[in-house]
Amino acid sequence: MTQPLIFDGHNDVLLRLFTEGRATAAQGFLAGRDGAIDVPSARAGGFGGGLFAVYVPSPKDLDSQLEEMLKDTYDMPLPDPIHWEDAFPVVMAQAAILFDLEEQGALTVCRSAAEVQACLNSGILAAVLHIEGAEAIDPELNTLDVLYQAGLRSIGPVWSRETIFGHGVPFRYPSSPDTGPGLTDHGLRLVRRCNELGIMIDLSHLNEAGFWDVARYSTQPLVATHSNAHAICPHARNLTDKQLAAIAESDGMVGLNFAVAFLRSDGKKLSEVPLEQMIRHLDHLIETLGEDRVGFGSDYDGALVPDVLNSCAGLPKLRAALRQHGYDDALMTKLCQGNWLRVLEKTWGA
Repeated sequence: MTQPLIFDGHNDVLLRLFTEGRATAAQGFLAGRDGAIDVPSARAGGFGGGLFAVYVPSPKDLDSQLEEMLKDTYDMPLPDPIHWEDAFPVVMAQAAILFDLEEQGALTVCRSAAEVQACLNSGILAAVLHIEGAEAIDPELNTLDVLYQAGLRSIGPVWSRETIFGHGVPFRYPSSPDTGPGLTDHGLRLVRRCNELGIMIDLSHLNEAGFWDVARYSTQPLVATHSNAHAICPHARNLTDKQLAAIAESDGMVGLNFAVAFLRSDGKKLSEVPLEQMIRHLDHLIETLGEDRVGFGSDYDGALVPDVLNSCAGLPKLRAALRQHGYDDALMTKLCQGNWLRVLEKTWGA
């Protein structure tokens, strides 16, 4: 149950390694660490790699956040915007950790779909450099061009909190994702430049107005790397059927988020989530998007996930549940890696 290898749309392991310290990051990732993703866990679970997010954290009180998200309804205030001069060093430090991991032989940083496929074929972890929240991108987009040369191939204009490019959705339940204005003029220029370079635009944290701006102006497939079905869990972070229809029309895709607050029908941040609830989301996504446009976007090392899948070593349990549910070999291959490879090649070229 470790095959086919899973290529995953989103993880936050670089943030965790950054907080633990660059000096020991590669050693822990290679030998095993207290977290969801490392080399031994990936081998045990058939985790083939994915989009490795660089994220600039905001100060937050995790205890109060958890307490609030256990209520029947909640509306978490978004953190203040982060300025470029504060974000840029953090992004550079996390990207440096990714390249340290490559230098130590833990993974390969991939810049093409062919390189991702080669890693999956050989069993080497495939890592795509992704930025979650574009605070480190300057208005002139000089940073974007340089980071592209370094390997950046995917970016989310926002992580929920506001940036100069647009506005994100709050952590609010129940709520529509229609929570504010859309992309700014800087955001529209970011979309155009990403299209020119072949950088995938991640819609996961954008509010609905921003989503429709990307749908209107982007020439690429619409992709939400780690989002779920609003019809199953009416959280602001999840996608409505109308949004899913637009993603299908663009021949894009959605990666199923393992974060419990976006899986549970009650929106609560509780880790007791049966695999059947994840399958409910997958069934709805497949029904709405088609079986060629759905994959996984775990949010490992960045979110509270179901107990049964608290590490990528547990992924065989998910595979087993999907097969028991009736997903055949062809669909399993699409969900685990084929659909991501298709959309990456369509966005980046071969």
